[in-house]
Amino acid sequence: MAGNTFGKLFQITTFGESHGNGIGVVIDGCPAGLEITREEIQKELDRRRPGTSHLTTPRQEKDQVEILSGIFEGKTMGTPIALLVRNQDQIPAVYEPIKDLYRPGHADATYDAKYGMRDWRGGGRASARETIGRVAAGAIAKKLLAHAGIQITGYVTQIGTVKITKVDENTIATNPLNCPDPTVLEAMIKEIETARANLDSVGGIIEIVARGVPAGLGEPVFDKLSADLARGIMSIPAVKGIEIGDGFACASKHGSENNDEWALKHDSAKNSHIGTITNHAGGIIGGISNGENIILRFALKPTSSIAKKQQTVDRNGTSAEIEVHGRHDPCVAPRAVPIGEAMVALVLADHHLRNKTSRVE
Repeated sequence: MAGNTFGKLFQITTFGESHGNGIGVVIDGCPAGLEITREEIQKELDRRRPGTSHLTTPRQEKDQVEILSGIFEGKTMGTPIALLVRNQDQIPAVYEPIKDLYRPGHADATYDAKYGMRDWRGGGRASARETIGRVAAGAIAKKLLAHAGIQITGYVTQIGTVKITKVDENTIATNPLNCPDPTVLEAMIKEIETARANLDSVGGIIEIVARGVPAGLGEPVFDKLSADLARGIMSIPAVKGIEIGDGFACASKHGSENNDEWALKHDSAKNSHIGTITNHAGGIIGGISNGENIILRFALKPTSSIAKKQQTVDRNGTSAEIEVHGRHDPCVAPRAVPIGEAMVALVLADHHLRNKTSRVE
């Protein structure tokens, strides 16, 4: 397997390059009878679409999805679902002057080392435009999970040095940064604008919360739910770190502070169930969901392609200076929110289906 396929039962394979004819995905293993419309898929793609504000890349792509197979009369058929988005605003000529130079922080040199060649038009498969297929597939995974009462929400918690102080999920969709804290929104915008003015970029952190996940999702040892979530999130371009629950903060605690104590809890309908009083574990214990909210955060590095002059070498090792003048996001975090949600949805959908085989009853 060449690394373009993800999942076991709910499986996706993405294809296409940033400046090729298009980007797409083939989804295999989606059960028949799931109601899904093109508009529902398009709604998710519109959330990651470029050119929607002055804080993103000015590349103008409508990212209109085409359903090629697997969906008939508004329902999945149990057969492979093929989705395609055609590229319309690619300008590969911008990259001609630097096609033999290795951009610092980008995958140019590593792709060359692996394959002996690379698509220099915007990064090819290494471009974040590849994630169109993930978001499209994630829309279907979300619809499948909704039938099981599972909802996924993501938002930006940090841009550069600016961090949120509270979470109001009602405000996430009202601003271009997917920020849940209106009190720091202007400071975050200034952080991005300052980086862009300096021909630079800035990183960020995203938090994802999955609610309604039942206890029992996840497989022993190597296919732990936490391991698959980490794999899915770390496969997103620019992601350099992930933590689940309290994550790295656990290292400075004692067990008595970090353990989530068990208790008999009652939901809004006054039904009782066993759960934890706190949620330091982020909803996963022993690699298996425990019925609490799954909470994870991931860090994105600053965009690699920047117009600021940097030192590099060409394919022959000759020293050179490089300035990247293509159309790039000064901060990838805001548009990465739906991508993170999609990867969490794909993992949960896969484990949701796998869990149905774990018992005789």
